[in-house]
Amino acid sequence: MSSKYSFKSVIFDLDGVITKTALVHAAAWKEAFDEYLHLREKRDREPFKEFTHQADYLPYVDGKPRYKGVQSFLESRGINIPYGDPADSQDTETVCGIGNKKNTKFCQVLKDKGVEVYSSTLELVKSLEASGVEIGVASSSKNCKEILEVAKIENFFKTRVDGVVSVEMGLKGKPEGDIFTTAAFNLGTIPAESIVVEDATSGVAAGRNGGFGLVIGLARENNQKELLANGADLVVADLSEINLELIEQWFHKKPRGLFQGWDKKSETIESLEGKEKETKAIINSSYLASGKSHLFSGKKIVFFLDYDGTLTPIVSRPDLAVISKEMRETVKELSQKYTTAIVSGRMREDVEKLVGIPGLIYAGSHGFDIKGPEVVMVEPQAEQTIPLVFKVIEKLKKELSGIDGMIIEEKKFSTAVHYRLVSEEDKILKIKILVEEIIQENKTLRLMEGKKVFEILPAIDWNKGKAVKWVMNALGINWEDYSVVYIGDDTTDEDAFRTVCTRGTSILVSDKSKASAADFVLSSPKEVKELFERILAIT
Repeated sequence: MSSKYSFKSVIFDLDGVITKTALVHAAAWKEAFDEYLHLREKRDREPFKEFTHQADYLPYVDGKPRYKGVQSFLESRGINIPYGDPADSQDTETVCGIGNKKNTKFCQVLKDKGVEVYSSTLELVKSLEASGVEIGVASSSKNCKEILEVAKIENFFKTRVDGVVSVEMGLKGKPEGDIFTTAAFNLGTIPAESIVVEDATSGVAAGRNGGFGLVIGLARENNQKELLANGADLVVADLSEINLELIEQWFHKKPRGLFQGWDKKSETIESLEGKEKETKAIINSSYLASGKSHLFSGKKIVFFLDYDGTLTPIVSRPDLAVISKEMRETVKELSQKYTTAIVSGRMREDVEKLVGIPGLIYAGSHGFDIKGPEVVMVEPQAEQTIPLVFKVIEKLKKELSGIDGMIIEEKKFSTAVHYRLVSEEDKILKIKILVEEIIQENKTLRLMEGKKVFEILPAIDWNKGKAVKWVMNALGINWEDYSVVYIGDDTTDEDAFRTVCTRGTSILVSDKSKASAADFVLSSPKEVKELFERILAIT
């Protein structure tokens, strides 16, 4: 049964979301760490400072893979010991040894007392199952399978990506989004059409970094502010406080006019306001802030800008999209004050030539190819698909020759078929059928639909949002100290909107009202230029 909702899958964290094991984990961690700290007190005469829930467990351990949690806590105390090996005994003074001691303590409690399930979570799972929504579980815990079996709920989840699977597949732990994106792909869905439900700050950050359409934070620890700050879209104290209709509305929300809130505080999103009151869900404050106050919050501003439809109007042919002299000069002036990157579906060399401003960071081919004064990267998996993309281009040329108005844009990592000038519906249908056949025949490729264009590109977990994160990491840009702004106009920009929204400012450029993950909307490249001018005049 297919889902009757816009969202196709929901990925749940385990501890503290599905099962009441979070406190058991916390208690096991406390025992393991306090024993080790007492050892250091007795042996090394170090003052004992106990491991506490608020000061230590939540910020350094909660939600992280076991050994990463050990490292994180010990680093916070200035303790440096060998990493060791996962096979270390629990009495070995290594990161792995301490982690294994914690696991022994946790498993003993699990064996003795069993595990409780949150009834509200189980009710939501059953509702999702009845509605045809795919359900998965993603957890850092290596005990996930055993816990689900003890609780007798393993059959509800079509996929399980846990600590064991992560090691086998070489997945990065939270706050990276690997385990959640892998679970979504396992269910035959994509993150943009999926939901993450998490109770840890590292978990909601992972959902946001994975580009999920909705990240729900569960404030079991009265940590609403922390969950919102790390990327949750909605925060509730318990899942009984939300319903599927509220979730569906989220996927149809429309961004607000940026200039409408420039001089005064804007109202909350109208379509969600009533539901928020009914359900007690807290909508992330970035949607409640005015455009001006959200951009100028005392932080350094970083700009990520699409090209077509953002710096230039959408035109009938890609080769006619030429940036105006006035826009180029404005962007140049902006880049002299703020870090600026161009993120485009065009080949990097082409968009770099079109923009013509040295010193910028250019991310071409939807972020597969990045180059700037201090950064350079070509996504390795995408590079491997270049020969296949060449074959696809040749097939498109051969089978679609003779269609008036169709333009095949040849790129290194992808190819785009533009049909804006194709007037006959049967010819557009022919193009659509062919590109879908190519995708069916080549599982290493995927289809992306934009404004009057079909684009065939590598089927890997990489997009404009991932490119934004890569550039941020490469340059040491974080969400706390920087105001990250992404401006784009197309469906290809939605992944970046989902990465930036709630933690930065995402702006859609559109003259039509439409659903988007963006925070705000500007009507045209002309308004984009006006925004730049306002920023330059104020800062």
